[in-house]
Amino acid sequence: MITLKNVTLRRSAKVLLDNASVTLNPGEKVGLVGRNGAGKSSLFALLNGTLHEDGGDYYIPAQWRMGQVAQEMPETDQSATDFVVEGDTTLVAAQAEVRAAEATDDFERMAHAYMELHDAGAHDAPARAQALILGLGFKTTELTNPVNSFSGGWRMRLQLARALMCPSDLLLLDEPTNHLDLDALVWLEAWLKRYEGTLVVISHDREFLDAVTNVTLHIDAGKLVRYGGNYSKFEDMRAEQMELQQAAFGKQQDKIAHLQKFIDRFKAKASKAKQAQSRVKALERMEKIAPMLADADFSFEFKEPANLPNPMLSMSGASFGYPPPEDAPAGTPPTVIVQHVNRSVLAGQRIGILGANGQGKSTLVKTVARALAPIGGELTEGKGLNIGYFAQQELDVLRPLDTPLEHMIRLVRETAARGQNHGQGTREQDLRSFLGMFNFGGDMVKQAVGSMSGGEKARLVLCMIVWQRPNLLLLDEPTNHLDLATREALSMALNEFEGTVMLVSHDRALLRAVCDEFWLVTRGGVEPFDGDLDDYQRYLLDEAKRQRESLKESLKEPVAATTKIAESEAPKGATGTFSLKNAPAQRKLDAQRRQQHADKARPIKRELEGCERRMAELTQEKARIEAQLATPLAPAAIAETGKRLKAVGDELHALEERWLELTEEIEHTAGA
Repeated sequence: MITLKNVTLRRSAKVLLDNASVTLNPGEKVGLVGRNGAGKSSLFALLNGTLHEDGGDYYIPAQWRMGQVAQEMPETDQSATDFVVEGDTTLVAAQAEVRAAEATDDFERMAHAYMELHDAGAHDAPARAQALILGLGFKTTELTNPVNSFSGGWRMRLQLARALMCPSDLLLLDEPTNHLDLDALVWLEAWLKRYEGTLVVISHDREFLDAVTNVTLHIDAGKLVRYGGNYSKFEDMRAEQMELQQAAFGKQQDKIAHLQKFIDRFKAKASKAKQAQSRVKALERMEKIAPMLADADFSFEFKEPANLPNPMLSMSGASFGYPPPEDAPAGTPPTVIVQHVNRSVLAGQRIGILGANGQGKSTLVKTVARALAPIGGELTEGKGLNIGYFAQQELDVLRPLDTPLEHMIRLVRETAARGQNHGQGTREQDLRSFLGMFNFGGDMVKQAVGSMSGGEKARLVLCMIVWQRPNLLLLDEPTNHLDLATREALSMALNEFEGTVMLVSHDRALLRAVCDEFWLVTRGGVEPFDGDLDDYQRYLLDEAKRQRESLKESLKEPVAATTKIAESEAPKGATGTFSLKNAPAQRKLDAQRRQQHADKARPIKRELEGCERRMAELTQEKARIEAQLATPLAPAAIAETGKRLKAVGDELHALEERWLELTEEIEHTAGA
């Protein structure tokens, strides 16, 4: 177990833990929570050994293996699979020992080295790594891509996969959900539920903490307070404690009354739709923890919009995507991500935008926000539309060398040039006061934005949006760097906002609390999603299962699979079945297409079958060798058998790689 007894922990002159004590038992899954700056990351540094206690006693079992996500951005030409495999420190050590043993004539050492390599799971390490990579949202075609070919967010996903690959007794995860979309988040939750070691996780995602943790450790005023239960249970217990503190509770009454007023108002307005009912439940939870919310040191509100055009926006046959690169040859077409969108955005709507990563959620929002031009069709804006846009990457709307005050001064000039008057003071002192409402006080208003934390940048973007007094809010992952208290403040502000909200987020608590309806961006289009987030989670799991079964079918029957693809491209009648018009010509065309696909697939299929036969032979030989190693043998015989086991494993690994390449070739042939 891990024990802290009267531990004092300092960073420079600041005391983060003051005579703090707590015990964490083996196998517990602990959520570490507290305000920003309370000391969560410093406690992590104590747990992983990079920081030492300034007083008291700290104990962690010496034999415990530790897994954690490296914070630096990986720079390597290694394939994604090889990079993640190297996260298995036990395997890497066993491989090093095999190389060292092979350089000697010590048969006994070689025998032990081969056995350790086998015990470390060398035979299935690539498959285990690829399961992690695919679970975190990568495509099968990306498994062998070099790490450097991925963007920063995807590289951090590979760092997370590498940490999960490491055999560990203690797993430390600091904001693991920041770079994940909802489908990868659902997969990670399921993986962590199966994890058998001790988990300590810092996260500002309430539903993630609720799903994964069974203990909550709260850092408060230099103390560690342990609560049995997940984050929601912690909130309930803490709210009860605060309610008993009558002096503090008395000061909160005005804020609680204000909170209760909007809870009652929105519960009365909610319809019978599943999404709205989900929102009512979220508001009821806020009702229970009102004392805790009222105690938060940060809150804000959106001003009432000057006008509410209806519809706010109309999309007719709209297509969204990206123009060709500047250095692309003349005539290069744009990249279309989403097309044929016919939808309207009405005054007062609260729309959650769902969809797997890469389907086009951010592209849709960027186009509505005027950051991208539509590729085709029409986007018609209502008269007086005033957009407040929170970009997923804050630096898309911030300048790293400018200060918060310079951002506000520039915003005043830009809105004045557009003839918009937001009824706000525009003197420097007025702007300083406004920034102070978002916790930018004193010298912070003249600090370069590039040196600020992610949470501070996010607060500055919110500050600028509030000042603009928008009637349409476009929010693309607004909570990525916000702590739980600021997320609650955002949730309350959005619930009181009188305008329209379009929200992309993997924070399910925020989606539940704010959205009355959902749009699903999938398969190149946008359609209404008739259900709540629980239905969407089931949809994701069903979709993943369908894709796995579809891939399995295509590998078994490539010709049949190509036939299905050909048929799915054929014209359909009103009932969704094949049209009987021009049937003879259509049948001839289908037959020709099937024959072409079959001709292309035949040699690949033959090689694939040969691979599978050889893999089966090697698997049987591997089982025989392992059985031999389980019997008493002389050291020389063990070494020789171990060498053969390694050779079989290497050949099997090479065949598995070729098998993957061939299956991808069959997929590409089917899609040709």
